[in-house]
Amino acid sequence: MKRPLPVVRLRVPTDEDALAWHRVFDDPDVMEFHGARSAELSVYEELTARQRRHEAERGFCLWTMVDGSGQVLGFTGAQPWPRDWGPRGEIEIGWRLGRAHWGKGYVTAAARETVRRVRAAGVSEVVAMVDARNARSIAVTGRLGMRLAEVFTTPGSERRGHCYRLALDEV
Repeated sequence: MKRPLPVVRLRVPTDEDALAWHRVFDDPDVMEFHGARSAELSVYEELTARQRRHEAERGFCLWTMVDGSGQVLGFTGAQPWPRDWGPRGEIEIGWRLGRAHWGKGYVTAAARETVRRVRAAGVSEVVAMVDARNARSIAVTGRLGMRLAEVFTTPGSERRGHCYRLALDEV
């Protein structure tokens, strides 16, 4: 029997969320597939500012994920693929969750809401770029109905990755 998904709320990131993201992601387990070490606070300050611009310009961004009590859990959302390799010009959905909140269904609930919001903003297809060793994120792509479209090698790190796709008219 499936358990119900938890209550999760998404909001446009605030200036204060940069510090919250920095604190929640300051964990080697969380950063295992994201460079293996914590980013400086300034990285999150720039990232939250960029997400506010994305929301204003596109109607979606990487939103701050909060639980029913307002505690910051991480982020989820969508943004244009930011690199000069891979699915250039496409909209990538993604998520990052603090270690204390893993395995409780927050990412799946938030990612489903992300898909709904991105579709409402007029996006017809999304991708998710996932490290091939990241079983938790691969499981989320499956729960969303995404299909493996490509296996790639990440430039620089030479890690294997997966590109999953989802046509939003299918959901």
